[in-house]
Amino acid sequence: MTRLRQARAVALLGTRTAEGTGNVVLVLGRGEDSAGRLWARVRLPVLPNGTTGWVPRDSLSGYHVVHTHLVVELERLAATLFADGRVVFRARIGAGKPGSPTPRGQFYIRDRLRRFASPFYGPVAFGTSARSSVLTDWPAGGFIGIHGTDRPGLLPGRVSHGCIRMRNADIQRLARLMPVGTPLTIS
Repeated sequence: MTRLRQARAVALLGTRTAEGTGNVVLVLGRGEDSAGRLWARVRLPVLPNGTTGWVPRDSLSGYHVVHTHLVVELERLAATLFADGRVVFRARIGAGKPGSPTPRGQFYIRDRLRRFASPFYGPVAFGTSARSSVLTDWPAGGFIGIHGTDRPGLLPGRVSHGCIRMRNADIQRLARLMPVGTPLTIS
């Protein structure tokens, strides 16, 4: 276990997302301070992407382990879900246009949303910890989502403002296989 020293605050981490779901974080490690207090090192849903920080362990609810990992390959416009290291899902995707690219890096799935008023997002959407460094004035600060579409004929392609789009049948299948908390690699 890592012994921690005092450090500056890097972000305020709320307990709810802008969509009203619990604010899930990906735990990367743990440590203890000089007073014996336990801390968790977490990936933070803030800019710059890739930021990590330490939060008191007692400020987090229960942990749960996930055995999945979603890999999005922007060059191939493909998404692959692994469960226990085995491929369980593959789909072609839409990704960000050159002026609003999908960010690359290590992220995680923050929440799952259903029942949109607009068919634009399809039947299911996942919120991720990835943030657009270009569209920071968007609602909730430019979070990148993974969602369905009402225009499947555009896929695969560079068609979004940074979000990852899938055909509705694909996003519904992914929703059955991928839990919230899943690590996400976008390369």
